[in-house]
Amino acid sequence: MDSASPEGRVTPFSVTNRSVLAIAVPMTLAYLTTPFIGLVGTGVVGQFGDAALLGGLAAGAVAFDVVFTSFNFLRAGTTALVAQAFGRNDASEEQAVFWRAVVIAIIAGIVLALTAPLTSLAGQWFMSAEPRVNETLDAYVRIRMLGAPFALVNYAVLGYVLGRGEGSFALFLQASLNGVNIALSLLLGLSLGWGVEGVAWAAVAGEAAGMAIGFVVLLRRFARQPRLARGRIFDAGAFRHLFVLNRDIMIRSLSLLVAFALFTRQGAQFGTVTLAANAVLMNFFIAAGFFLDGFAAAAEQLAGRAVGARYEPAFRKAVYLCSIWGFALAGTMTTVLMVFGADLIALISTAEDVRAAAIAFLPWAAFTALSGVLAFQMDGIFIGAAWSRDMRNMMVLSLVVFVVALMTLAPAFGNHGLWAALHLLLIVRGVCLLAILGPRARATFQSGAAAH
Repeated sequence: MDSASPEGRVTPFSVTNRSVLAIAVPMTLAYLTTPFIGLVGTGVVGQFGDAALLGGLAAGAVAFDVVFTSFNFLRAGTTALVAQAFGRNDASEEQAVFWRAVVIAIIAGIVLALTAPLTSLAGQWFMSAEPRVNETLDAYVRIRMLGAPFALVNYAVLGYVLGRGEGSFALFLQASLNGVNIALSLLLGLSLGWGVEGVAWAAVAGEAAGMAIGFVVLLRRFARQPRLARGRIFDAGAFRHLFVLNRDIMIRSLSLLVAFALFTRQGAQFGTVTLAANAVLMNFFIAAGFFLDGFAAAAEQLAGRAVGARYEPAFRKAVYLCSIWGFALAGTMTTVLMVFGADLIALISTAEDVRAAAIAFLPWAAFTALSGVLAFQMDGIFIGAAWSRDMRNMMVLSLVVFVVALMTLAPAFGNHGLWAALHLLLIVRGVCLLAILGPRARATFQSGAAAH
């Protein structure tokens, strides 16, 4: 039973399986809708029968994803601070956090839109593809980046909604955004024959529609609350806190990108067949990540709310329940992949040599769900609690361990060593965060009790 209390007072609330699933299930479904955008876009462009168009679309999507993954801190940081304000029943601060994130999103989005030609050039340099692929990449990136302000504002909207634990609303927003994107990809890209440009414009329209829906709902909600002073939004200390939190999350995200880029690069050194087999198997890890991210989102909101409420029992219960559900799901996914993985590989690839190589390394991919679940859960808890410096430091440490393992295990054991290094990255990251979880929680809640 929630109870209101002044800021700084303990605000008890219950954490149950139902409250965990109310966030995790809708967010898992929301994450699972995302791959359909890529599938539809690829299918639309594939109808033109031009490999250069498909290659350019894929390369442009990679360039876009790298940039926007780096800005995912806007979603995570907003979730953490809104959840904490929600925990202490401070609706004004929830709204202020949202508007601060929107300000950052708009400024960063405009900068990204204006520097789209530079992003395109960087993507072309990295891909080193043939001229027609580069032309397609350039067209896609220049259009897609026009939606950068909308996309980043959507991160702020989603962060606010998740911070309040409104998983069903978050699912509605993501489904609306992705639905508009898919429908317009078919209309503009295929029916009107715009091809790659149509797919890019559909993505921009989807982001704009998602932002419009989110703003309509939230502005109506804010209209029923006391008017927020502009000075509250532009408080220098609050902005500084948000920047520090976002900086640490960004460093963590970039470290992960570096690790996966090194994994792909090393796989390429083992030959085209191994590179292709690893790409097939990484789809299994990504799919597992969509499911585990749902429970990580639940951990973010519930841990953040407990820290804001200064209520340690709810924090411990959230850690326990989210972890139990996470491990149960990871175990299930590993079992499914071990039993049906070969059949899934056959669906993904028709090349016999790639299939054979992928099946040989299937156990490594299947067990990434189990070796990575602790890292996913700890990430959610540490983000929600705003312990971003610890999360950043442990991610950097894990990256160092991964690089050392890559340099030693890959030359000695080939692709088996490469996958072993990836497992070490995941395990070390989770275990290191778990090791400091107890002391960090005691320090946080004891300082809260002392302040009270």
